Amino acid sequence: MLVQPPRTSLADAAANSIRTEIAAGRWPIGSRIPIEPQLAQLLGVSRGTVREAVKTLVSRGLLEVRQGSGTYVRSGFDPSASLQKLRLASLRDQFEVRRALEVEAARLAAVRHTAKDLRRLHTLLDKRGQPDMADDGAAFIERDLAFHLAIVDVSGNLALVETCRFITGYIKETIASTLNANLPEPDEAAHRAIVEGIASRDPERAAAAVRELMAPTMHVLALGTA
Repeated sequence: MLVQPPRTSLADAAANSIRTEIAAGRWPIGSRIPIEPQLAQLLGVSRGTVREAVKTLVSRGLLEVRQGSGTYVRSGFDPSASLQKLRLASLRDQFEVRRALEVEAARLAAVRHTAKDLRRLHTLLDKRGQPDMADDGAAFIERDLAFHLAIVDVSGNLALVETCRFITGYIKETIASTLNANLPEPDEAAHRAIVEGIASRDPERAAAAVRELMAPTMHVLALGTA
């Protein structure tokens, strides 16, 4: 008697089949895919497995469920392959990408911010505080992340915002590395300098503040001693 493959494996296989149809153009962007019973019959799996496969592809941005209407193709690009490649990137690579994104975010934020944006940045910076080792720094990582993502939000550049949201997990890894590795953790003064640079409406001052905040960490990584 053959061993029944795990349900998750069936769901992954079903998701791959749907993704193949999308990539081949048989289900173009904007079109509605077959309803659940039809998909189950086409793929030779249960309706429950189809639901899991669709949920996976919705989370990856390929499909969109519209209540009362059906499931539609949203994109032909699956970010999972890119995420796999990102996992191979070194910590130095991750910091270099983060620096590039945050420098431009600060530059744009300096030009586009409102008084409300500045109040938000000051509030998040006050909440950021210092690492709390009682929770292994987890709460601090979330507070620090919230502050840095807020700067990206203030940039007003949707592509920049979505790019940073896409790599949020890797930004968190860079923050965690300054708590768990031999890397310097930027202090509050360095963070406050970024807000002051943004408030000055001087894009170059804001960008320089981000580069200065990351400079000690980048120096250590360049030496390869972390």
